[in-house]
Amino acid sequence: MVFPGPYFSKEKILAGIEQTMEKREEAGEYHSKDFEWEFLKNIVENDPSLSHHLHHHHQNLSKYLPDSQPWQDFHSRHSSGKFFKERRYLLKEFPELVSCGENSKLLEIGCGNGSTVLPILRGSKNITVYACDCSSDALVRTKENIDRAISSVDNFHSFCCDFSTSEFPDWVACDRCRDKFMLNHSGGSESKHCIGGVDFVTLIFTLSAVPKERMPRAIKECFAVLKPGGLLLFRDYGLYDMTMLRFEPEKRVGFREYVRSDGTLSYFFCLDTARKLFTDAGFIEVELEYCCVKAVNRRKGKDMYRVWVHGKFQKPFSN
Repeated sequence: MVFPGPYFSKEKILAGIEQTMEKREEAGEYHSKDFEWEFLKNIVENDPSLSHHLHHHHQNLSKYLPDSQPWQDFHSRHSSGKFFKERRYLLKEFPELVSCGENSKLLEIGCGNGSTVLPILRGSKNITVYACDCSSDALVRTKENIDRAISSVDNFHSFCCDFSTSEFPDWVACDRCRDKFMLNHSGGSESKHCIGGVDFVTLIFTLSAVPKERMPRAIKECFAVLKPGGLLLFRDYGLYDMTMLRFEPEKRVGFREYVRSDGTLSYFFCLDTARKLFTDAGFIEVELEYCCVKAVNRRKGKDMYRVWVHGKFQKPFSN
């Protein structure tokens, strides 16, 4: 297996992958298995040059607990809004978002610049979307992108929140608190969630940016804000994805956890880790699998193996 060397610019690599992904989206083939994950696992685990990705180190790895500042800086740098493409494939991946009943409520966590919420708002008139991010700059970008793409929208509301350290405001989960919030533009008590909840929570390439030790608490927050029977829709980086294997040894800050040069974190999930995180929080597993896509750099004839984890988890109807 050959990976792009340093003589490829990052921009060219990403552009090539992006072109391939766009073609897949148009063909409706994004949720695909170009290869079996076990095939990639065998290649990686037998390549000595990649051994630093595979094992727990005996020495203590440095604890890296970032605040929201690296993401604030990230969204400031990418203020043009062109860094992310609209994730139109999500409506094919999660058809529940299109077929949902009237007055459904969705909480999008880590909305970035709106690449997830925009196709959802386009695809379903029945959903009211509540979107949060730890970066206030991201929320500004999201609103700008939605206003630019959709002439008038009254079913979108955003707020700043780091769900790995803070509770969601009560108005997200409770109709009475929500009505009060809409009138007064201020949240209710933040002590406990009221009875109620949202129908869907989307965690799309968000959980991987949370420090591993904070993940259980963050997922319990998602569980608390959902209605009984509500769904959490999950998509994130999978173990041995190309981006993981390109990290240098000194960028590793934990087992399968890395820090980028801009200070943001990235964790890579195997199915067992994802399953345990969500079921320990009380969720029932509905779907959980790897999505494996092979992109090709035509110029150099290099295969680039992308791996994502796709999951759906349900809050039980009764405890």
